[in-house]
Amino acid sequence: MTQTANTYLPTTDDLCRSVLENNRDSISIQKPELAVRKLALILNAALEISNRKGFQAMSLRDLSQTSGVSMGGLYSYFDSKVTLLKMILSEVTLAVENALGHPPEEVRRDPRTHLMWLIEIHIRLTEAMLPWFTFSFMEAKNFPSAERKRAIDSEELTESYFAQVLERGVKDGSFSIDMPPLMAALIKPLLQDWYVKRAKYRRRKVDIDSYIEMVQSIVLAACGAKVVGADSKDVSDAA
Repeated sequence: MTQTANTYLPTTDDLCRSVLENNRDSISIQKPELAVRKLALILNAALEISNRKGFQAMSLRDLSQTSGVSMGGLYSYFDSKVTLLKMILSEVTLAVENALGHPPEEVRRDPRTHLMWLIEIHIRLTEAMLPWFTFSFMEAKNFPSAERKRAIDSEELTESYFAQVLERGVKDGSFSIDMPPLMAALIKPLLQDWYVKRAKYRRRKVDIDSYIEMVQSIVLAACGAKVVGADSKDVSDAA
């Protein structure tokens, strides 16, 4: 795993091990190392094809040819495309829970620090899982109703982490906003833009650290947060 700001971000191997552990009822391969290697091939191929031409347009033959796993082999891991879809969406939600839901104690104590940490960790998580998050965002409108609801629930989970911190900050005077849940909803598109419009930022030579710092500055200003420094002016005044 890669560690960032005391939080572990999953590698492809981590994600495949988690998929195997959480789907033992549908995966018939008994050797864990073999199953993880094959899952990496299958999931990477499924995400690559889906992000290129759409999940609905992807056939199992496409998946077999791109992954190098036989048609029969694919059925050792899932019984339908819907099951494969559930595997991917469940892993995205679990990754969000694991990354954002367990801040270090020194982060949790201060709402401002916690808010900045949430922004950084979310953006770095989506960078580490770029094809997974791109898939979940771009394909959501085409999902079956149950899976579409799962994707929406995952978005709302992310917003809830931000809303809770904002509410704490309003109570202790760290932030000056009227509607923390609305602010949380408005922060989400800034986080999504990094992975949805990656090509734009690549062309403009915007690196991830610069993007994180800019989003943090925008959010602090919008929340009426105080600058950490001697003059204690509002971020909005200093901007």
